[in-house]
Amino acid sequence: MHLFSFGFVCLSSRLTGNEPLSVLPLNSLPEETTGRAHYKLCDRLKLEKKQRRMCRRDPGVADTLREAIIMSALECQHQFRFERWNCTLEGRHRANILKRGFKETAFLYAISSAGLTHALAKACSAGRMERCTCDEAPYLENRKAWQWGGCGDNLKYANKFVKEFLGKRSNKDLRARVDTHNTNVGMKVIKVGVETTCKCHGVSGSCTVQTCWRQLLPFHEIGKRLKQRYETSVKVGSSTNEATGEGDISTGRNQQQQHSLPGLSDQIPRTMDLLHIEDSPSFCKPSKYSAGTAARKCYKDQNCDAICCGRGHNTQSREVTGPCQCQVRWCCYVECKQCTQKEEVYTCKG
Repeated sequence: MHLFSFGFVCLSSRLTGNEPLSVLPLNSLPEETTGRAHYKLCDRLKLEKKQRRMCRRDPGVADTLREAIIMSALECQHQFRFERWNCTLEGRHRANILKRGFKETAFLYAISSAGLTHALAKACSAGRMERCTCDEAPYLENRKAWQWGGCGDNLKYANKFVKEFLGKRSNKDLRARVDTHNTNVGMKVIKVGVETTCKCHGVSGSCTVQTCWRQLLPFHEIGKRLKQRYETSVKVGSSTNEATGEGDISTGRNQQQQHSLPGLSDQIPRTMDLLHIEDSPSFCKPSKYSAGTAARKCYKDQNCDAICCGRGHNTQSREVTGPCQCQVRWCCYVECKQCTQKEEVYTCKG
């Protein structure tokens, strides 16, 4: 299975199918492409044969993949900006985390699939794809009282595309099943967050007819919900049925709360929890998983103790100049003064 991740990779390397989709550095991704130029971006993404074919057959896919990569990376950094692990994009650290079964690995799989699903659904409704358009909304309650209109985000097409694009992977391996599960959680969080937006039509706003369409939540909200699932991620182990040789994934919760992932034939897990296999490192000191937290900026009385791992923090004062005492002037402009004030910056000790 190939998922989206972010960071630096060797351009000569190929995906093995055992890691999230790796791409070029974010600042090396080209701008919008036109015509057959999208072939070049598809090639630079180092996709496997089937994925490259899917990328090339619709000119809008390449740019949508690019958008998904950047959006997922930025949202990951935003959600973890106050944490010891701040979703660093440095290739060595990212690659080493993806080899393990940490909570952070689970989040990367989920945010990656969510980003791709979200970007594709939006691209369809924005008219940037040749093979899809607005959501057609095949069912609604009280259908006769609703007139479907607007241009809804096409989640149905996005889900179908993502499942085909990521492909299937053997579920007999514990790590593979956990990765597949976390991928599906990312997609399902998108689905759960669909909202119906309506606009009334009629005499004097009587709302005799409603025009309605379905929209996805802003991706910041998706990131927030996945971060909450990261915080409550469940550590799992495997148990093997001696008769069949097939394994189930069971949680470490008490007997009444235990549950397993569904059978091998099921596409969508029955739980919305993110799952991980092993405990995360502390991320306090430099290691193959992170650069540590020395010199990291923190916020006094909020997260310095946690981020600095008990080592304490340095305090520096600096002068900052910016607009202040702003007033709106008739008719149409704002007038501000420039004020200089001292600001304290806190960074973790080494």
